[in-house]
Amino acid sequence: MTPTVANKTVLVTGGAGFIGSHIADALCPANDVRVFDTFTNGDRANCPDEATVIEGDIRDETALEAAVDGVDIIFHEGAIVSVSQSVDDPTTSHAVNVDGTLTVLEAARREDARVVFASSAAIYGMPTALPVTETAPKEPTSPYGLEKLSGDHYCRLYADLYGLPTVALRYFNVYGPRQSGGDYAGAITAFTRQARAGGPLKVQGDGNQTRDFVNVADVVQANLLAATTDATGEAFNVGTGVATTVTDVAETVRDQIAPSADIEHVSPRQGDIRDSVADIEKARELLGYEPTVSLAEGLERYLS
Repeated sequence: MTPTVANKTVLVTGGAGFIGSHIADALCPANDVRVFDTFTNGDRANCPDEATVIEGDIRDETALEAAVDGVDIIFHEGAIVSVSQSVDDPTTSHAVNVDGTLTVLEAARREDARVVFASSAAIYGMPTALPVTETAPKEPTSPYGLEKLSGDHYCRLYADLYGLPTVALRYFNVYGPRQSGGDYAGAITAFTRQARAGGPLKVQGDGNQTRDFVNVADVVQANLLAATTDATGEAFNVGTGVATTVTDVAETVRDQIAPSADIEHVSPRQGDIRDSVADIEKARELLGYEPTVSLAEGLERYLS
């Protein structure tokens, strides 16, 4: 059972975004929650009514210092999460994802606040073996992956150097309500949008590539566990341990929304990883993490 985080003052960077807003929702009933967001991509409507909403940029030391004042835990979700955007504009992506994370860690160090960091499976690059363990080689194939790897390292370095309690969570393919429907949406969101428009559903490549799709509710579970664990200074995979082909996902979405829609195969995305699935044994053992939402159940909820 996920432990309760209660009677804490918490800051959620990127708290108006997809994952951050779900974390804020889970914390609000029993904690003093602050949401910190630029609202470039996040939506104010996602913020819980009970939360204190602060507009600011994680690169702004002054704004962040004020937001962090008196905080016990920081859930650091604020980032540029688009791989394509990181390729097109690596300077800005680095500034937000690396410099911004360093600013968060420094602010946390002044407050002695725990940091739960949103890392990514993108740090692994092309897996050399499946399932992917936390000790697998780190060979990111995009600026985004390299930036997340840097933040992941910084978190563990701050734990070693300064005794700052940090936990890095390496998210695999997260899906669920509030996920962006923009150009860089995840596969499930993109397929849903295409199906509701009558199709076709566009699958990049042959569709046999596999991913580990994890529901946002289980990602929230992992964050709450990381907020209370004694296993700080560590990094954990957050997925399901189940591999699903992209074609299977497209067909499931199509069948539920627009059964007559076509599935169209388009050019594969440059540098796309062929197969990815998480080994979650470390998170099970040290965090008590156990995914609870199957893909079939999660898609039914999402598409209803």
